[in-house]
Amino acid sequence: MKSTEIKVWDLPLRLFHWSLLVCVAGALISVQLKAMDWHGRFGLAVLGLMVFRLVWGFIGSTHSRFLSFAPRPSSLADYFRGQWQGLGHNPLGALSVFAILAVLIFQAASGLFADDVVAVSGPLRQLVSGDTSSWLTGWHSRMEWVIYGLIVLHLGAIAFHEWVKHERLIQPMVTGVKRDQAASDHSHKGGGWFAFFVAALIAAAAVWLANGALLPPPPPPPQDLGW
Repeated sequence: MKSTEIKVWDLPLRLFHWSLLVCVAGALISVQLKAMDWHGRFGLAVLGLMVFRLVWGFIGSTHSRFLSFAPRPSSLADYFRGQWQGLGHNPLGALSVFAILAVLIFQAASGLFADDVVAVSGPLRQLVSGDTSSWLTGWHSRMEWVIYGLIVLHLGAIAFHEWVKHERLIQPMVTGVKRDQAASDHSHKGGGWFAFFVAALIAAAAVWLANGALLPPPPPPPQDLGW
């Protein structure tokens, strides 16, 4: 049967995907280099991207919406039996997507309240108690290893699908187009420019608020009276 080119991934989702790759890599590298100012910037960028993805999961195009790929026991069973058919995320990939979103949301949010008690503190540190900040700081550090684990699993799954199952995953995430033995009317729908503007505006507002825009300014440093 002749395969057909089908539009699966919309442009905003693809931009989100590759931007997230850059920002997560930047956050991990900067923390190893002790470049904490840059680590904070990348963390805020990740937070903005997470908010964008949450909104896009409801108002984006067909295969970007959470309801279109949320796994069910029956779909998981079909996948493991080799009987699942679909264009977007497969059921196991969907679980991976939700796991990555949950971990990165926690990581980005916890960093806002973290404090190393030496030189670096999150922009919203003053909103929580010292004990809460210490707890969040500890988990923020420990979750770094969870992120490394998810990255390894993600890359392993891509390699398995690309080289063993001969199913292209990287190319569609670049071009947005997937070849499939299905009708072209299964291409994604919705998620136009107005939806993108709304999602981007909400994400930008979230970053603005997360950076402490509404907090009172810190008190001025004490003046040197020359005594």
